[in-house]
Amino acid sequence: MRNDLVVMTGNAHRALGELIAANLNIDLLQVDAGRFSDGEIQIKIGENIRGTDVFIVQPTMPPAENIMELLLLIDAVRRASCRRVTAVIPYFGYARQDRKDQPRVPIAAKLMADLITTAGANRVLTIDLHAPQIQGFFNIPVDHIYSAPVWLNYFKDRTRDNLAVVAPDVGSIKMVRAFAKRLDASLAIIDKRRPRPNEAVVMNFIGDVKGKEVVIFDDMIDTAGTLADAARVCHEQGALSITACCTHALLSGRALERLSDAPIREVVVSNTIPFDRFDQCGKIRVLDISALLADAIERIHLEKTVSALFV
Repeated sequence: MRNDLVVMTGNAHRALGELIAANLNIDLLQVDAGRFSDGEIQIKIGENIRGTDVFIVQPTMPPAENIMELLLLIDAVRRASCRRVTAVIPYFGYARQDRKDQPRVPIAAKLMADLITTAGANRVLTIDLHAPQIQGFFNIPVDHIYSAPVWLNYFKDRTRDNLAVVAPDVGSIKMVRAFAKRLDASLAIIDKRRPRPNEAVVMNFIGDVKGKEVVIFDDMIDTAGTLADAARVCHEQGALSITACCTHALLSGRALERLSDAPIREVVVSNTIPFDRFDQCGKIRVLDISALLADAIERIHLEKTVSALFV
């Protein structure tokens, strides 16, 4: 590893930054990300980073201070004369607002891309974007990797002949189909309609899950309404057992209550977003994504191909 590699993080998910740094056998850069008395964010880099290759680990889930902190960190390292800065965004917030599907609404994902670029990022590394086309909103390189290697390792010992992977909505079909192919499992699809944000109505079920171990796969769980409905439909269709799997566990509102009440044996999520409420839902299992991100960071730093991670 070249000694000009620097990994740093703000307050959004310091634990993940520490895990990534440990995988790279380096220490996190010293950063003071504090607040003025009125709550305004104050950033100070504690070490010399002139000429270094900087990777800032900062998911941008709510509150909005996480985004503002990322922008200030980017600006600070640029003004400290780093050679290159890569924004490592394990969870890319505001990705659900990726198009103008109603009158008088913003395209928030494009705005986030513009802010990150304007702040001075040279590159972005992210994982399991809600809408892959968001890569096109950036005028800088975007390395969009997938969490599939982590899930494949977790499910590798499952009985393949009795396994079915379910897409909870039409939008996730492409990702779920690829996941099912790698697991050599059958595919089922739930057709739903979304009358308003965070609400969904199941319309049709396509496929056969009777007597099978079902894995419902999605990129995120927010209020868990969609996931809970999908689990109930699979249960009604005769599923033997149901496991939910998602990359980004937002778990807002009544999500934990819904997951506890749903006919789900286990909810497997990654640590792209910090989670510390295990006592509220014993079904949740968190898998560590840091080794995958560390591998991607090392490849970018050494100018190696990242496509080798797309297993």
